[in-house]
Amino acid sequence: MKKLIRPLLTTQENLGFSIARLALGLVLFPHGAQKMLGWFGGFGFTGTMDFFSQQMGLPTVVAFAIIMIEFFGSIALILGFFSRFWATAFIGLFVGIIITSQLQYGFFMNWFGNQKGEGFEYSILIIGLALSTLINGSGRYAFDNIIVKN
Repeated sequence: MKKLIRPLLTTQENLGFSIARLALGLVLFPHGAQKMLGWFGGFGFTGTMDFFSQQMGLPTVVAFAIIMIEFFGSIALILGFFSRFWATAFIGLFVGIIITSQLQYGFFMNWFGNQKGEGFEYSILIIGLALSTLINGSGRYAFDNIIVKN
């Protein structure tokens, strides 16, 4: 259990790792809350499940996983709870998003409404922060440290 949570490259608990993890969780929480709770103008759980499975054609289990990862994963990252697990889940999720929804539109997001979809620049940032968390662990301020010390 301790090997799963301890930093891979250093034994020191670094504040920078906490910042990367916290930024990732805080940026992703509103997206998860849109999907799960309908906050921030989202569809809520039922509406999102319908959108993903009926309009986008995703399998129900994939639609469910997306909602769970974005909502519970973001909260867990904010708290620093099993951060490596959730970072891995976000890497997989955003690689899937790039391949299925963004690659065809190129790198840049659709800032000016000139393209039919979003590019993958945002997803690359998410993957980068998630990779930092996966490699370095949760950082100094995280529940993972309480688990390791006990």
